[in-house]
Amino acid sequence: MPNLLGKRYQCEKCGTEVLCNKPGGGAISCCDSDMKIKEVKPLPSSD
Repeated sequence: MPNLLGKRYQCEKCGTEVLCNKPGGGAISCCDSDMKIKEVKPLPSSD
């Protein structure tokens, strides 16, 4: 899977986060495994 510009990646083992500022091929890895895209937090409603 290519690295996506502007996405945050997080290591599931140690919690390290990386912000991708240059897209490219390959995978970002940490602790001997590929990092996963961090899920987006929903914004609170403004009701």
